[in-house]
Amino acid sequence: MQEALDGGINHIDVAADYGDAELRLGPWMRDVRDRIFLATKTGRRDRDSAWREINSSLERLQTDHVDLLQLHAVGDLAELDAATGQGGALEAAVRAQEEGLVGAIGITGHGHDAPSTHLEALRRHPFATVLTPLNAVLWRNESYRGDYEALVEEVRRQDVGLMTIKTVSRRTWPAGTEHTATTWYEPYDDQARITAAVSWALAHEEVAGLPTAGDVRLLGMLLAAEQARVDVAEAERRLAVDDAYSSPFVAMPG
Repeated sequence: MQEALDGGINHIDVAADYGDAELRLGPWMRDVRDRIFLATKTGRRDRDSAWREINSSLERLQTDHVDLLQLHAVGDLAELDAATGQGGALEAAVRAQEEGLVGAIGITGHGHDAPSTHLEALRRHPFATVLTPLNAVLWRNESYRGDYEALVEEVRRQDVGLMTIKTVSRRTWPAGTEHTATTWYEPYDDQARITAAVSWALAHEEVAGLPTAGDVRLLGMLLAAEQARVDVAEAERRLAVDDAYSSPFVAMPG
């Protein structure tokens, strides 16, 4: 946390499903709550369990409100139907917003169907933010790129905050290999390619921000990348020479 704050980060994003992350973050709130934009997520799909999880998150975070609550891991239409249908988690989020527990409501998701799912989500509810996957290798997929561009058009029309995930993902962990990072996908772990991946993503003017990778050892390199960006052509050159660079969603863990 101190490294993030020292690096100029003021948007802290966490989730109930991230192990003890909320519990570890909670003790910091006394000193930093008025200096950060605090976001968390609920992965529950029904209203009642989502309501309980929202309140549990506030207790764990040691705060009386979060600035952003996101419906977590909504990556396909079945998940979206469950979360936004009658008795779904969205009803709990709206209640929390009406009661002042939540400032804004967003949506997140993984997978190749995430952009099209999030586009449909924006047709159903005026979400304030969308957190969807984008990196150079996903962009090479014509179908995925088309879905993402359609989402961007609607994001701009509604003036929604767009953030992107999987910036420094390299690939799904190959079977039988040692996992050398705490991320569920294999991330890049060298400065040159992290700088390339961050530079490429932030060159998209519609992107308002991107989360750092879920491994604290990579934080410093992501901060350095943001401060020393390269142009898109150089970024693509660095990434193009990696034959293993591929979508992390080809074989996602269950």
